Amino acid sequence: MKNIKQDEWRKLVAEDKDAVIIDVRTREEFESGYLETAQLIDIMQPQTFMDAVSKLPKDKNYYMYCRSGNRSGQACQILDARGFENTYNLEGGMLEWNGEIKQ
Repeated sequence: MKNIKQDEWRKLVAEDKDAVIIDVRTREEFESGYLETAQLIDIMQPQTFMDAVSKLPKDKNYYMYCRSGNRSGQACQILDARGFENTYNLEGGMLEWNGEIKQ
């Protein structure tokens, strides 16, 4: 897992053809606004989260975010423990995000 700031996040995602953006917040948080192309996998629903993670290809690069960066950091650690090599955690999460948000 690598913790990255917003500027690095934008640069990496823009240049990464294997980027998968995952929002680990709740459905309610997601519906209040999310980052473009993000898929929701709610870490607060452990079984659903683990089922979804088990279906993800390990050869992609996973960019995770949440409200503040804590839950997404935990999600990155879970993926790392399951053999995923490239996980990135957005430091500060949506609280510090300064840019476009989809509704």
